[in-house]
Amino acid sequence: MSFTIGSLADVTGTHVETIRYYQRRGLIDEPTRPQGGIRRYDEHHARRLRFIRRAQTLGFSLEEVGELLLLEDGQHCGEAERLGSIKLAKVRDHIVRLQRVEHALAELVERCHCNQGTVRCPLIGSLEDEA
Repeated sequence: MSFTIGSLADVTGTHVETIRYYQRRGLIDEPTRPQGGIRRYDEHHARRLRFIRRAQTLGFSLEEVGELLLLEDGQHCGEAERLGSIKLAKVRDHIVRLQRVEHALAELVERCHCNQGTVRCPLIGSLEDEA
């Protein structure tokens, strides 16, 4: 099956300009244009675009995606595992920080809820005090 860039964009859920950007970054190759014709993409391009999108969904940057794509031959599973472990550690650290933020916000919202009368709002006051 072959695709124009527009139909490739449709089947992968990727904007045409994003595909061109990935080409400029070297993440996917640009097929040659037949003389007087339109470039044709194949299933390999579609699979690669889906891979890039899934990796980004997992939090990998485009630079990290490029590193993973270099390892796609299956002979470098240990290196891919190392990159995945680094990303997992970063995600877990981010979750811990978000949980701290959640706890602090929940406490401030509860203090607002319990606040009666015309006293200063604890949430607004806390944000002003931090600034």
